[in-house]
Amino acid sequence: MKKIGVTAWRVLIVVLVSLVAFGLFINLHHGVQTLSKVGSQGTEVTKIQTKLNNLGIYSGRIDGIYGSATKSAVTSFQRQQGITADGIAGSLTLKALGITSGSYGSIGKYSSSDVALLAKIVSAESRGESYEGQVAVAAVILNRIEHPSFPNTLAGVIYQPGAFSCLTDGGVNAPVSDSAYKAVRDAINGWDPSGGAIYYYNPAKSTSKWIFSRPVITVIGDHRFCS
Repeated sequence: MKKIGVTAWRVLIVVLVSLVAFGLFINLHHGVQTLSKVGSQGTEVTKIQTKLNNLGIYSGRIDGIYGSATKSAVTSFQRQQGITADGIAGSLTLKALGITSGSYGSIGKYSSSDVALLAKIVSAESRGESYEGQVAVAAVILNRIEHPSFPNTLAGVIYQPGAFSCLTDGGVNAPVSDSAYKAVRDAINGWDPSGGAIYYYNPAKSTSKWIFSRPVITVIGDHRFCS
């Protein structure tokens, strides 16, 4: 009986370790965001509540628990700052509050200004799309840099005439979403939901007959991603 009990414990430990490893794998491959939001707890939430309290926006308990009152205060602050008012304290919101989040620095070979520029385009081009769709748009831009048919710099790809409609219709001037910065980071770090695409378009909005001729690799939300 004792031998069976030890074996059972060993099996249980192996199963638990496997589940933890699998959870980490899923998080890495789906770009799970680690932003402070309803349900979050910890010192960062305490800092958020304290800052908002000092600004006269939050009057609840400073307890490090991100509840509905904290979300409401964050939303009010975001509206004041011209940030997407989603009630999630992401990188932009934390920066505006003066809380260091570590999300604005350079990533690999891309400088902080490159990251900011790419996030601005991703936010404008994929507004309303899922997080995966935002990462896919960022990946397409990065894929173009490596493709011989496009300029070999980020700025060159983005400012190539006619490449992105948000530069001509004013969409690029809208507030940048916090999720766009996370999407850019995930794309630079290698996540490519587009499957290596170098084009994307919304069939309900596109008027180009040429783009409809491109082989579709995958569809994410309202966008078709093509080679």
